[in-house]
Amino acid sequence: MDLNKTCESVIQISQEIGDWMVKERVKFSQDNVESKAFNNLVSYVDKEAEKNFVECLSKLIPGSGILGEEGSSVETKNGYVWIIDPLDGTTNFVHGIPVFCTSVALQYNNETILGVVYDPNRKERFHAIKKGTAFCNNKAITVSQNKELSSSLIATGFPYDDFSRQKNYIEILKNLMNETRGIRRLGAAALDLCYVAAGRFEGFYEYALQPWDVAAGAFIVQQAGGEVSDFNNDNTFGSGHEIIATNKSIHDSLQSKIKFYFCQ
Repeated sequence: MDLNKTCESVIQISQEIGDWMVKERVKFSQDNVESKAFNNLVSYVDKEAEKNFVECLSKLIPGSGILGEEGSSVETKNGYVWIIDPLDGTTNFVHGIPVFCTSVALQYNNETILGVVYDPNRKERFHAIKKGTAFCNNKAITVSQNKELSSSLIATGFPYDDFSRQKNYIEILKNLMNETRGIRRLGAAALDLCYVAAGRFEGFYEYALQPWDVAAGAFIVQQAGGEVSDFNNDNTFGSGHEIIATNKSIHDSLQSKIKFYFCQ
């Protein structure tokens, strides 16, 4: 398979679906929103976008598997699996906040080999393939060269239904507010990760995510020269349960703080 051509096709598919979502947002009503669980929202836009992704990506690689946020699940027949978040940032979308994106990763035998994240509001296309460079709108991107946590901008996300570690979260927020340049919370993990890849953030951390939230973005961070791990600095971040992504230079400093507050 030609990964470059496949990536180009995924970018085109992502743009068409993402741009459609922006058009739908103009006429969108919160009356069309469902709740999958507490604070876990879904709309017809999420569902229709995933349906379109599944249809297009299945044709792109016949026999490939599917893992999608909105329930799409197909067993692979050839080792290839698409991991899809059709609308990362649904709560932002529902409330009219223009911070959301599409996210698609391709794995082969459990190894990520392609990632595409498209922000239809800013028209930014982040992508990378295995052993390749990371790009934003076809311009190569790399992580920040900043080596100091004190001058770093850090992103995070707040769990919407798992409050078992709320006290830990508040304590590390207090610490990082005093020891970094600042903290941001966008509400779309895939974009947080891409912003690390592009050098806009030095680091990002969150827990209680899912594979479709992190698969594409984490891969793009790695291809941009960054480092990704779980809170214990292990290579189990792919589940999304815990993830730290950094520019590599501050990884040890940030990871040690997070481990102190979350892993005691």
